[in-house]
Amino acid sequence: MKALIWHKNGQIELVKKTVPTIIDPNDAIVKVKLSSICTSDLHIIKGFVPKAIPETVLGHEFVGEVVEVGDNIKNLKVGDRVAANCETFCGECFFCKRGFINNCEKGGWELGCTIDGCQAEYVRVPYADMGLNKIPDNISYKNALFVGDILSSGYWGAELCEIKEHDTIAVIGAGPVGLCAMESARTMGAKTIIAIDIDDTRLNLAKEKQLADCIVNPKNTNPETFIKNLTSGRGADGVIEAAGTQDTFRMAWQIARPNAIVSIVAMYETDQILPLPKMYGKNLIFKTGGVDANHCEKLLSLISENKINTDFLITQTYSLNKIIEAYNLFDQKPTGCLKIAVTSE
Repeated sequence: MKALIWHKNGQIELVKKTVPTIIDPNDAIVKVKLSSICTSDLHIIKGFVPKAIPETVLGHEFVGEVVEVGDNIKNLKVGDRVAANCETFCGECFFCKRGFINNCEKGGWELGCTIDGCQAEYVRVPYADMGLNKIPDNISYKNALFVGDILSSGYWGAELCEIKEHDTIAVIGAGPVGLCAMESARTMGAKTIIAIDIDDTRLNLAKEKQLADCIVNPKNTNPETFIKNLTSGRGADGVIEAAGTQDTFRMAWQIARPNAIVSIVAMYETDQILPLPKMYGKNLIFKTGGVDANHCEKLLSLISENKINTDFLITQTYSLNKIIEAYNLFDQKPTGCLKIAVTSE
């Protein structure tokens, strides 16, 4: 089969590999129908993920059809259409039982990082009963593609904010995760959602799709001043940081009202510093880390009920044969490029 691997020198290559087989009774083999390129894939290639193993097939966000199952699989059968969780988790360890699947004692982020991922024609999924969710009949592969990663990340970021009815929520970064966070915050009862980004195209999309009530470009408007004027001088009730720069990290605590929650779902390339003396008295709660993508079934239900829609995030589609060209485009991040889907054909 065709598969995309990465080398230690930071190069990627489309190669021929053997189709994966069942090696554990909890495995399933999935024929990939659609996968996506994620910023996390770029982080691996550029050396920002120390645990990533060179020569591994990249990719962790995909949908497809089950073609083989291990002897212990109870929830899946050959022919099922499935959406994959970006995390591998057993469902039985201390952390899994508490919903902290990112810290599974037997898994974590493995697909496309420490084991072969989905930017290939076929992929082996460990603990498949946990990591694969059946796609309802009224949902297309395209509709379901982002359930296990960026939609889960956005939903998790909103969930961390403990949103209450009538809350004002600021989302820094109107990229795919930020847009998903806006959609999710709305389903949780947020009254006013503020999108903050330096890309007017993304901001206008947030407004056009009715994901944000207000849009702010820091190049033209001071976000802290704007939000204080909107909230009688208080600041945002919750802040979701989905951009991942030093400036946006600082902005996150500056625009939050006292006693707010700052939810950080961004993945940074350098260490960030909390200026505690400057923050003293704001009594902020910071929540951050790798996504616990444990709401995939619920997210599929929300999509099925037309309460969430993410297929507009796909702005380009490439065949697997042209995936290197797709990576080059994604790395450049041209205006209007959100997510690139890759077909296995």
